[in-house]
Amino acid sequence: MIVAIQGEAGSFSHEAAEGVAGSELRLLPCRSFDGLFEAVAAGNAERGVVPIENSLAGSIHENYDRLRAQPLHVVGETQVRVRHCLIARPDAAGARVRKVASHPVALAQCRRFFAENPAVEPVPAYDTAGSVRELMNGTLAADAVIASALAARMYGAAVLRTELEDDPENYTRFLLVAQEPSTPAGPSKLTLTFTLPNSPGALHRALGVLAARDLNLTKIESRPLPGRPWEYIFYADVSGDPRDRVREALAELESLTRELRVLGWYAAGGDQLSAVGREPTAESVPPRRRATPR
Repeated sequence: MIVAIQGEAGSFSHEAAEGVAGSELRLLPCRSFDGLFEAVAAGNAERGVVPIENSLAGSIHENYDRLRAQPLHVVGETQVRVRHCLIARPDAAGARVRKVASHPVALAQCRRFFAENPAVEPVPAYDTAGSVRELMNGTLAADAVIASALAARMYGAAVLRTELEDDPENYTRFLLVAQEPSTPAGPSKLTLTFTLPNSPGALHRALGVLAARDLNLTKIESRPLPGRPWEYIFYADVSGDPRDRVREALAELESLTRELRVLGWYAAGGDQLSAVGREPTAESVPPRRRATPR
């Protein structure tokens, strides 16, 4: 199975992709999230693995907006335990570290490290694993990077320190997207968006539709509605069973909302994905000629 991710092989998205496809994985790294969605929409990848929220940093709002804008469906979810390492070139393992590069989210999750080492400057980069590759190629303006131990092994770098993250309860939730919707059996989860009329109690009535059917609202947040200042769109995750209650709720919600779209209806609890935390292998990465879609 060809699975698109944002970033390079060895990233935490790579770990999530391995959970999707296991030994059948053929990884398609994309430089941007837009490239990831384009790869799946164009059929260059069968699935895409999209990080949607982190237990410390919160939601990745831009990816919620991309889910709404693209004609793709959420067909599964998984989570990955994030373990950040300080990584350097093997020949520089004993040298002084002055600049450390990584993705801005990874840097933000290691604030304690920078607070304890005020002489070390954080350097934003586009990707964690990509920073390791550039460091080993000698094209990165930094002495070390923050990334996964897997990335260090894949690119032949040295791990100087482990567990740099501020909080050990550091998990990233990923959504699996595809061209065609899934048809879950048993306990399921919905990811949906909706807009409401600007009237008193509109949100209360909409959420009451779920509560009346014992459907669990596991997440809700609002985002600005493009082109309509001071109006908002709601993103929600809803879990519950049986299926007839879900269909009834959607039918009633449609009558209460201005716009309702189901982004995905999929198996709850990561049932469609393999166990979290299984380490990917170098064999799952295709040759570099599989270029990032533009």
